[in-house]
Amino acid sequence: MRICSLLPSATEIVCALGLEDSLVGVSHECDYPASVRRKPTLIRSRVDPSSPAAVIDSRVRELLARGESIYSVDRELLLGLAPDLIITQDLCHVCATSPDDLATTLAPQPSPPSVLTLSADSLREVWNDIRAVGDATGYRPRADKLVNDLEARVARVARICANAAKKQRVVCLEWLSPLYCAGHWVPEMVALAGGEDMLGRPGQPSYRVSWEQVLHARPDTVLVMPCGYDVEKAAREFAELPLPDGWADLPAVRNGSVFAVDANGHFSRPGPRLVAGLEMIAELFWPGKGISPAALGHAELIRSLV
Repeated sequence: MRICSLLPSATEIVCALGLEDSLVGVSHECDYPASVRRKPTLIRSRVDPSSPAAVIDSRVRELLARGESIYSVDRELLLGLAPDLIITQDLCHVCATSPDDLATTLAPQPSPPSVLTLSADSLREVWNDIRAVGDATGYRPRADKLVNDLEARVARVARICANAAKKQRVVCLEWLSPLYCAGHWVPEMVALAGGEDMLGRPGQPSYRVSWEQVLHARPDTVLVMPCGYDVEKAAREFAELPLPDGWADLPAVRNGSVFAVDANGHFSRPGPRLVAGLEMIAELFWPGKGISPAALGHAELIRSLV
């Protein structure tokens, strides 16, 4: 089977099922495992990802207001690769190309390839998407095993964190300019790790919040996780952020519990590495419980911002 993946999480799923050699094309953001960067790139973004957050937000709003896509698909390359299966998503038209973008590209084809659309907004639905990729590729037994392994790790974290003396009050910032709290599976991850997401809503999209809401939440921990950013970029943008009066009085700031995390690898993408993200924040909330102590030693995954 010849597979084209138009989103990073699908690429990670395909590779986790042992099908990397079947991947003939990927998106411009597919970077894990590192070897997929050598695959032909099918997507181009009309927004410069190296721009400051406010500039990215403005450009995205401008394109969407005009009814234009943020992404363009290289039609000639895609058709030349002759895929049997294309995997895309319908969760967030800002994060990756959509079925509408793909339909425009494939419309003239008399015998278009199969298209699998993923749209998970919870951990359970992420596991279902893994199974769906397994079904579409004929590797359902491998998909079931992968899901079982991931669910076992999630259950272990939940079991350890269930005995915490009190829940951590947590704020997760998915964008910094303007300010957005995280949504979809992130509040669920916080809850499994023994915390309470004070702003995010499980299974619901992220939404814009104010600094007043952040201050009112009185978080014990703040997780800075701009969508698509690694730790270095998240920390750099946070350092340039004008913080409000009252910020220094928050419990999270007084206790040194403001962290940038690797959102790009472990929180933004609905794929297998979400479980590593869960283990990471559980260790941050409850150090010493032996959940995932190695995670705290990786500067490329976590950085203290206090």
